[in-house]
Amino acid sequence: MKLFLKGRLHGLKYAFKGVYLLIKTEHSIMTQSFIFSLIILLGFILEISKQDWINQTITMGLVLSIEGLNTAVEKIADFVHEDNHPKIGFIKDVSAGAVAFAAFTFIIVFIITYFPYLEKMLKLF
Repeated sequence: MKLFLKGRLHGLKYAFKGVYLLIKTEHSIMTQSFIFSLIILLGFILEISKQDWINQTITMGLVLSIEGLNTAVEKIADFVHEDNHPKIGFIKDVSAGAVAFAAFTFIIVFIITYFPYLEKMLKLF
């Protein structure tokens, strides 16, 4: 049991290092993190519901996770074949497409979540 816990803690160290590297080096992650921070602030201002927070958090995590995997795929592809190659290009495009699916999902959740709050605010004016 002790060895198991030690192994999990060691793995956690690598996970946090990966999060740090993504936030420090990847502009898409930096941009998404900034946008998500603003949306979180908006959530506090508009006092969104607990379920809205859950939905928002899950989809934000989905986008950042898939973006991290996309980065890993791109780095591996560049390592394997530095020059432009149609098969590498296909792999990178498919990986970017996965990010797009996650981003579209977030946008839909964002609209469903915030439209009623913003609509209510506009009616006050």
